[in-house]
Amino acid sequence: MNTRLLWFVGFLSLTVVSAFADTPIKVLFFSKSSGWEHDVIKRGEDGSRSHAEKVLAQLGTKNNMVFIFSKDGSKFSEKYLAGFDVMFFYASGNLQKRGTDGNPPMSTKGKAALLEWVAQGGGFVAVHAGSDCFHTYEAFEGNTPKDARGFRYRLNGEASDPYIKMLGGEFTNHGPQQVATARVITSQFPGFEKLGSELSVKEEWYSLKEFAPDNHVLLVMETAGMEGSEYDRPNYPLAWARSHGNGRVWFNAMGHREDVWTADYFQRMMVGGINWASGQSDASIAPNILEVAPDADALPPPR
Repeated sequence: MNTRLLWFVGFLSLTVVSAFADTPIKVLFFSKSSGWEHDVIKRGEDGSRSHAEKVLAQLGTKNNMVFIFSKDGSKFSEKYLAGFDVMFFYASGNLQKRGTDGNPPMSTKGKAALLEWVAQGGGFVAVHAGSDCFHTYEAFEGNTPKDARGFRYRLNGEASDPYIKMLGGEFTNHGPQQVATARVITSQFPGFEKLGSELSVKEEWYSLKEFAPDNHVLLVMETAGMEGSEYDRPNYPLAWARSHGNGRVWFNAMGHREDVWTADYFQRMMVGGINWASGQSDASIAPNILEVAPDADALPPPR
């Protein structure tokens, strides 16, 4: 191969790599609320963007990401999902019901298409209420009544809804908003590098269960001294990363409060999670739940 040809091949390779690096990550931010609708995802009466959508739009501009905002579950299909690199869920309830916000629900085929899309290599990101979707044995129109949440206080294991098994955990309930501490487990994970050893802030802290045994835990909730029976339990995972088939799944239970959404630490975690889920960055996600939260399956008393 002559010198001129070698130069051309090298130039072409660099051009391809550069073009790939410059291609924005396309993210669907899905915030349909079939159950409880959080203030941070409520749009204005004139249809203006929610607080979370405004934050993400700004982050997209700064981090080479394009966000598409939707509350329409009827769009989910194999063809629709093929247009995205990452699904980002801040949804709630049984998304196959029209429910609280009145937006179109997801069909059975749409839900199956989502799970298959992730398993075939898609990136899935969720925060806070993303763990409050498709509760096992709950199919209510709207937010599940408090006296019908008994199955949340037992481990359903393999009988859990496929969405919960894909996510790697499930919301049970929460106590009063309070300042509490989450211990940082993997400071090398994208977006976690500047957090230090722990994060102490005021938040609505979710109590969770149904943890997948292959979760790589990123944050652990330190329950000692917390107010509320939901935290009458050993320390448990609050954020994690895992593989689902060929796909990448990232979850963080934080994200209730507007000031959390505008905080640098939370924004860095979200950007890092999206980059990792899309494959733009990498990290070791060896299972570690037994080492960092060995009693995570000990559930709080029912309420």
